[in-house]
Amino acid sequence: MLKIKTMNTISEHGTGALEKRGCVVGPDVENPDGMLIRSANLHGMEFGPELLAIARAGAGFNNIPIEECAERGIVVFNSPGANAEAVKEQEIASLVMASRDMIGAIDWVRSIADCGDEIPEMVEKGKSSFAGPELQGKTLGVVGLGAIGALVANAALDLGMVVYGYDPFMSVDAAWRLSRDVIRAEDVETIYEKSDYISINIPYNEQTHNMFNDEAFSKMKMGVRIINESRAEVVDDEAMTRALDCGRVGKYVTDFPNKVILQAPNVIALPHIGACTPESEDRCAAMAAMELYDYLVNGNIKNSVNLPDATLSRMGVCRLCVLHRNVPRMITRILDFISDRNINVEHMINKPRGEYAYTIVDLGESIGEPTAAAIRAMGDVLRVRVLY
Repeated sequence: MLKIKTMNTISEHGTGALEKRGCVVGPDVENPDGMLIRSANLHGMEFGPELLAIARAGAGFNNIPIEECAERGIVVFNSPGANAEAVKEQEIASLVMASRDMIGAIDWVRSIADCGDEIPEMVEKGKSSFAGPELQGKTLGVVGLGAIGALVANAALDLGMVVYGYDPFMSVDAAWRLSRDVIRAEDVETIYEKSDYISINIPYNEQTHNMFNDEAFSKMKMGVRIINESRAEVVDDEAMTRALDCGRVGKYVTDFPNKVILQAPNVIALPHIGACTPESEDRCAAMAAMELYDYLVNGNIKNSVNLPDATLSRMGVCRLCVLHRNVPRMITRILDFISDRNINVEHMINKPRGEYAYTIVDLGESIGEPTAAAIRAMGDVLRVRVLY
């Protein structure tokens, strides 16, 4: 019986799916085979030797020590795309808020609530203070064309905007989702040069840390409006403050407030609610739960953020799953070891990812723990499992 520890409140669409499949699921589970989490901070947490995988019900994974997990053979999953519709809708709202001072207008109207019969006249006189440009006909640059970025780009086209998109790592699936009317930018500088509005939808990593900095802002149009649904760390907050102070950036809408950016002018800060819809939370939980279950039961990896993706339909009597370093002759060593014991290979797959690799081998007969232990003892092997 598989044991799954939850952290944070997880939708029943995820926990219930696991319970229906015979798993023990809950926050008090000890020595778990897997973990199902949302925003819980796992940095510094001690993981037991039984832990095989962690699934996050959401796209971001900064709260998980993914390199440490990779070294220990713990697969980390996220649920990309499951929250895309929710985040897209908030980005469209953010574009409107960046153009029209709706928040200021609402606050002002509330401030005159005690003015009685004079309110209509005051409204007519005061409304011009909150005017702003229409989105139609303006240019939006979308940086990052994954599940969310593609939806934002397509929706902006429907609003009558001219849309440029930039993503040097765009997948085939993303290309299929993207309207042919989105103009492909060959470099991010094109986005900076052309855009009246910029939508940031890139993952946070070493390459994107402080990507939006003084140099980037200097290449943008005066008064550009920027929407950040990526992560706080992709924007240099000090540089953004300077850009807002001088008017280079006219408005900054971010879902990631902090003490620096909240002191800057013309900032609309939201409390990280882009994916906070019941529908999004249900989809994320269901996707994460099924990724976790498929790995624990079948050894298949899909949407891992730290180890190779590899899926294989089941054949044979048992399945050998080996997480190992991506070094020469590793596959040969495993297969030679199996063939020396006159065991037939029915089906197999090997996938690399950077310094790691994953090999799944379906075998024609059962192998015992001594055989698994011998493979486990090979140099450069991180984890071995035998599934029936």
